[in-house]
Amino acid sequence: MRKHLFAALSIGAAGALALSACGGGSSDSSGSGGSGSDSTTTAGKVGVILPDAASSARYESIDRPALKAAFEKAGVDYDIQNAGGDKNKFQSIAEGMLSSGVTVLLIDSLDDASGTAAIKKATDAGVPVIDYDRLTLGGGASYYVSFDNVAVGTAMGTALVKCMQDNGDKTGNVVELNGAPTDNNATLFKQGYDKVITDAGYTVTDSQAVPDWDNQKAGTLFEQIYTQQKGDFVGVAAANDGLAGAVVARLDTAGEAGKIPVTGQDATDEGLQRVLLGTQCVTIFKDIKNQEAVSAADLAVALTKGDTAAADALATGTTKDTKLNTDVKSVLLVPEAITADKVMDVVSAGQTTAEKLCTTDELKKACEEYGVS
Repeated sequence: MRKHLFAALSIGAAGALALSACGGGSSDSSGSGGSGSDSTTTAGKVGVILPDAASSARYESIDRPALKAAFEKAGVDYDIQNAGGDKNKFQSIAEGMLSSGVTVLLIDSLDDASGTAAIKKATDAGVPVIDYDRLTLGGGASYYVSFDNVAVGTAMGTALVKCMQDNGDKTGNVVELNGAPTDNNATLFKQGYDKVITDAGYTVTDSQAVPDWDNQKAGTLFEQIYTQQKGDFVGVAAANDGLAGAVVARLDTAGEAGKIPVTGQDATDEGLQRVLLGTQCVTIFKDIKNQEAVSAADLAVALTKGDTAAADALATGTTKDTKLNTDVKSVLLVPEAITADKVMDVVSAGQTTAEKLCTTDELKKACEEYGVS
């Protein structure tokens, strides 16, 4: 795969929803928890439960500080905690937040069952719930804030097809390494890229779901796939940058890193570095800092004030809960596909810095070539 062959692939850019703001709190703590308030805060408190810190670096490096900043800008009291991939801990955090008097709960569920249990407890307590980033199927949350996840998958598939074609592979076998089977987002990502890949005339010869988005399990699964397929495939649709890293590591041992295109998602530093070096075809940028976190905070702020009309005005879309057969009021944002010549878009958005990306001589050379500064 040659970096300079990649054209920019973008599905567009969504404008960030502006926060109506007053003063804000300033305290926080590292680790699993974090809260803030001061004399200028409005009535009400938002509880936020993040899922883990292992499946993607985004939750602690991007989501937590972005949500914290948004709540403090709006002058809203908050408590942000991370379940660390533990479903029992997820439940205990939810119970503790409800007992402490949060008036809005914002959750990124580990799976539908634990998410639904938390939503039921909140609903019974009269506390509205916002599903953040992934929809809890069967949960019955009041609102949902995320990127259009089918569009995310479509962007990955579109980029992969272009990369394979740039390699001269107009047809051939493609391997899919999907996200957790318990994550509705993973289903939607696959729906997007699977359609693009098959419509373009490629054959999906193996498609595996990675339990819990576990990168180590992804490495083991891909090792098995590589052996079974005898390396006879021309592209890999990996559902996020963590899974992509596991794939690229295996391809590297076979001397094929950069020769077989691999997708990713989340625009993590590691993913962006691989894109710059040409070992990863694309990553998908979801502007969490300026769009997703701000949109979620806007909704939460409106709900802490009891202003459902304002919340409804923000949630202009709907998403189907296929278990309940209901439409959930949604804020759906637009992702951007990042190839090497678009990496600076992520830096300009403030999600990372050139200093974090351009860390080796090889990367510094790539950064200079693609204008990352």
